[in-house]
Amino acid sequence: MIKTDILIIGAGPTGLFAVFEAGLLKLKCHIIDALPQPGGQLSEIYPKKPIYDIPGFPEVLAGGLVDNLMNQIKAFEPGFTLGERAETIEKLDDGSFIVTTNKGTKHHAPVIAIAGGLGSFEPRKPPLNNIDLYEDKGIAYFIKNPEIYRDKKVVIAGGGDSALDWTIYLADVASEVTLIHRRNEFRGALDSVEKAQELRKLGKINLITPAEVTELHGDEKLEALTVSRNGIEERLETDHFIPLFGLAPKLGPMANWGLEIEKNAIKVNNALDYQTNIPGIFAIGDVNTYPGKLKLILCGFHEATLMCQSAFQIVNPGKKYVMKYTTVSGVDGFDGSRKEAPKAVIKSIE
Repeated sequence: MIKTDILIIGAGPTGLFAVFEAGLLKLKCHIIDALPQPGGQLSEIYPKKPIYDIPGFPEVLAGGLVDNLMNQIKAFEPGFTLGERAETIEKLDDGSFIVTTNKGTKHHAPVIAIAGGLGSFEPRKPPLNNIDLYEDKGIAYFIKNPEIYRDKKVVIAGGGDSALDWTIYLADVASEVTLIHRRNEFRGALDSVEKAQELRKLGKINLITPAEVTELHGDEKLEALTVSRNGIEERLETDHFIPLFGLAPKLGPMANWGLEIEKNAIKVNNALDYQTNIPGIFAIGDVNTYPGKLKLILCGFHEATLMCQSAFQIVNPGKKYVMKYTTVSGVDGFDGSRKEAPKAVIKSIE
């Protein structure tokens, strides 16, 4: 059983920033996310795309923002349960909750903060017969451990940043990497497209466009694919097939937790602290809805800040907290570190 003060469901930017705000209040956080790494959409869908509306950053890459957030919360030592989806929730007699993931990991906390963005992300699977039979037997929709592909034949399908980035990375890991895309044009960052082009010229990767995978072959595991290009089909031997077609957002199991739902979002009290209809459960960021809601990262940061104030009262009933600016109070990390402004020099003027 993993115990914490605030259990955050969703490791996107709002969930990560909530760790910082909670840390200022001496509240410990643990985060659950179905994706294999923190960052939510920013890491999984558009890590190399710039964001322009983060205060103080005229322009910041999505992946860079995630790196900064992770660095900001490092001193508060959050726990992570990654690659697992929050499946069920149980409310105990004392008002606290037990949340169990799809892999059976149990978490206990007095406060739940749902920061699931647009919901739990599920991979967009290509419409191939029997694809489910080969999942975890040669087919994967995420790359959790690149070493699995060491000295193996790998086929990647897709035309975005993820497909290009992993093709480039695995070129130095796998024995053979083939990238298949249904168009000649790619939607990834220009430097990634140019790098892939260079690797193809050097013979380090194979590129098949415009083409699609139409069939899967293998007895106990994936052994080969049928690829259709310009109406001509060919069989391609492979050890692994990784279709990277993006993620489809779904509210998922949270829809069955007794929360008040409106248009696939969780209704909250925006007049105070973004609490749901269940006391002790909050929803912050894109996953919630209320009159005037704007689905912006900076709005999620604001919601996380107010949520933590109410969470403090739940965790510490009757205890008063006086908010101070970090310029005055500094930041004390759980790891013993401290950040504070330099002391003023007192000197008389002669």
